[in-house]
Amino acid sequence: MKFGSGGPGGSGRGSGRGRGRRGMTGEKFARAFAQAAFEGGKGKKRARMFRRGELKLVLLHLIAEEPRHGYDLIRQIEELTGGHYAPSPGIVYPTLTLMAEMDQIDEAVDDDGKKVYSITDAGSAQLTEEATHIAEILDRLDGVSKMGQASDGASVRRAVHNLKSAIGIRLADEEKGSDKILEVTAIIDEAASKIERLK
Repeated sequence: MKFGSGGPGGSGRGSGRGRGRRGMTGEKFARAFAQAAFEGGKGKKRARMFRRGELKLVLLHLIAEEPRHGYDLIRQIEELTGGHYAPSPGIVYPTLTLMAEMDQIDEAVDDDGKKVYSITDAGSAQLTEEATHIAEILDRLDGVSKMGQASDGASVRRAVHNLKSAIGIRLADEEKGSDKILEVTAIIDEAASKIERLK
């Protein structure tokens, strides 16, 4: 299932589909996402969390709250959805690069050599212009969080997703066979063994 596939305008004129790409309420979006992502069976496509340009707006919103690292932005979005969705680094970091090229955010390097992103005047102006749209996006993400909490096994899925996210973030720059990778592998194997012994 994909949302916003009707093109950049998404007006839905003549289609009888309602209010277009920005018109779906948090509850309706959450239910559609839950059906595709939580209840979908084999062969079904996972729902798209963000429509075109919306990830950038959410990133701007979070960076405006305080300067953040890329992995912190991923975690914050995951928290907004109650742990049911986290954008991949392969999507987030190129988006941040584009935003910096558009002068919407500044890049700096902290003491650990990691990039920290802060908002610019142009980015703040974009937030003001898109304030209503951003509120709608955040409402949808909150709807996904609440719908996920109501789903059977939601807490287990959240925990598994958190594990995947943590592994991706912590091992992103590790070389094959590194001590950290071996340590993480041992932790996962131990957890799997404990689960198997549950009665």
